[in-house]
Amino acid sequence: MDATRLKRLTPYLFLLPALLILSLTVFWPALQAIYLSLFNYDLISQQTQWMGLKNFQRLGSDRLFWQTLRNTLLYLLCVVPLLVILPLGLAILVNQKIKGISGFRAAFYTPVIISMVVAGIAWRWLYAENGLFNQALSSFNLPTIPWLTSPQWAIYSVMVVTIWKGLGYYMVIYLAGLQSIPQELYEAAAIDGSDGIIKHWDITLPLMKPYLFLVAVISAISATKVFEEVYIMTQGGPRNSSKTLVYYVYEQAFQKLEMSYACTIGLVLFLAIMGLSIVNLRLKQIS
Repeated sequence: MDATRLKRLTPYLFLLPALLILSLTVFWPALQAIYLSLFNYDLISQQTQWMGLKNFQRLGSDRLFWQTLRNTLLYLLCVVPLLVILPLGLAILVNQKIKGISGFRAAFYTPVIISMVVAGIAWRWLYAENGLFNQALSSFNLPTIPWLTSPQWAIYSVMVVTIWKGLGYYMVIYLAGLQSIPQELYEAAAIDGSDGIIKHWDITLPLMKPYLFLVAVISAISATKVFEEVYIMTQGGPRNSSKTLVYYVYEQAFQKLEMSYACTIGLVLFLAIMGLSIVNLRLKQIS
């Protein structure tokens, strides 16, 4: 093999180990899931029976599937805009050159490194009937709120935990982008009369577009795949009001042992996430 050909193959040789790991942990399980969605798989006897598209037809008449799909879309529409906007404001605040700012950055990032199990149990205590939030409402003679036991409140209470957990993570992404913006641009804008909040509209937002799209994609995918918060805090209740698609997949696969149907739902979720990613990438190209 000549040197020129070897030089061309070198990058692919470096990528080969990662591709092998991805094939074993991602691509092969995904292909197995597609295969199982076309069969009725008995987990105990491990026997398969050809079903064709009957599992997909079952989705059309499954009211619980459509309810969990609506819950997931609601989660997406409520959580993603806040996780795109709020961390940016937080990053602007902690990007100030003042004494002790590193402590504030560490404090805001702390929820990211806390285990979701610990965070979920803590927030469940805060949301309890006699928890801190309801005690605070009672001290002002306000009616208490059934945060996790009411179908109207449960999913929104879980959303708050997702937002609280993700603020610090996306703040760090934005902070990296803010620190790459030359200070001279703000100084030049100040001479032209663009100062205070206006300078962020004129300079920060246009230059932060790649980071905004990145956070939008990551937070959208994370919101679509939310599971731990629901599992720890509500178990999908009350009356399935906080049950998401991923939790429904878990329920079908490991509680009802309907592995084939769970793979079918998982395939729909995969297509939804892929479509969401493509839309975000196209919007990024247009902008």
